Amino acid sequence: MSGLPHPQPFNAAGPTPLYQQVKDYVRRFILTGVWPVDHRIPSEHELVRLSGASRMTVHRALRELKDDGWLRRVQGQGTFVADRRARLDLLEIRNIADVIRRRGAYGCDVILHERAPPLGEIAGELQTEPEQDLFHSQLIHLLDGTPFQFEDRWVNPAVVPDYLAVDLQRQTPNEYLMRTAPLSEVEHRLEAVLPGPMERQLLGIGWNQPCLLLHRRTWSGGQVASRAWFTHPGDRFYLATRFNHDEGFPPSSQSERMP
Repeated sequence: MSGLPHPQPFNAAGPTPLYQQVKDYVRRFILTGVWPVDHRIPSEHELVRLSGASRMTVHRALRELKDDGWLRRVQGQGTFVADRRARLDLLEIRNIADVIRRRGAYGCDVILHERAPPLGEIAGELQTEPEQDLFHSQLIHLLDGTPFQFEDRWVNPAVVPDYLAVDLQRQTPNEYLMRTAPLSEVEHRLEAVLPGPMERQLLGIGWNQPCLLLHRRTWSGGQVASRAWFTHPGDRFYLATRFNHDEGFPPSSQSERMP
């Protein structure tokens, strides 16, 4: 591990405890993809040398990272990066903030939140008149400050008239819509895509990074309430669905793990 890039200097006299600095150091390499899933991280001895912390301090940092699901230990082989990809279930509507909070700190950058004329086929998908303005929001959902999901959503003002008054940094669109426009119908479609220029910039990924793009349209009281696109870097999510064939779920809903 002699060629390991060095982080900002560890500071034993700083306000952040050394064990937390070690945790932040390890997580930084995981979140940026330098250490992918199943990568063997530096040994405790190497981390002691890099940080200047005691063996006990480093051991505590690695133990907490393991308990939080960032790492896994293999007896006699070392410590490896765990698979922390979030599960996408096409039969569920899950609040992305809750998904992220099970893995770390949730944050949100609101790119736009406005009334705007519909683009392209949006009016048809929301079953509104082409000249009618709609509500449009774009957000980046963050895990520990790192982009995790890009959400691009159009909302029907006739169904959710107060949508623009929502503080999207305190309440996700999902949370608000589930409370104010109870679901009567959901349409989901998933595809594998390469990111466009906007997605590359906002998610901080390369042009060749595969992504999962989830299309979602929701109805409330018989009217289309929302049309949304969720772009997920493919190395952070997988698809898994459980169904009971006796209850009439179609065979196409069987579990399918995504790379």
